[in-house]
Amino acid sequence: MVKEAVIRQVKSMSMSCDRVGNSLLAKFSTEGASEVCLHIPASIVFWLLKHMPVNQDPALQPPAAPSPQITQQDWDNPANPRALTLNCRELPGKLRMAFNLERGPNMVFVLDRSNVELMRQIMGHYSRDLIDLDA
Repeated sequence: MVKEAVIRQVKSMSMSCDRVGNSLLAKFSTEGASEVCLHIPASIVFWLLKHMPVNQDPALQPPAAPSPQITQQDWDNPANPRALTLNCRELPGKLRMAFNLERGPNMVFVLDRSNVELMRQIMGHYSRDLIDLDA
C-alpha cells in the first residue's frame, strides 16, 4: 500500500551535515504546518547539485536567511525520516520535490525560485563535507 504524500509549500529551510559525511539534515519551515526535518543522503545531495536549476535571473530576490535553526535535538530525534529516493519536477517559477521516505508518508515540497537558490547554495557549501560514493 502506497502512503499518500504530504505536500508542503516551503517558506525557508536550513541544513546541517552529519559528522561522517553521509547526509544532510534538512529542516523546512512550511506554510500552514509545523517545521519538518528529514535526512537527505549524500547521493541525493550530489544528484541535486548536478541537476538543480541555477538562478540566471539578476532580479531574483535574495533567498531568506536559513531558518529555522537545527539543534542537537533535531539530530537525535528518531522520528525524523530518511529519504530513499527523490523525484523532481520543474514547474514555472517553482520546483516540486517528492521525497520517498523510509517510513511515514512520503513528502512533497514546493520551493519557489528563491528557496531553490537557497537550497543550491547550502548544498554547495556542504558538498566539501559530504562523501560522494559515486565519484
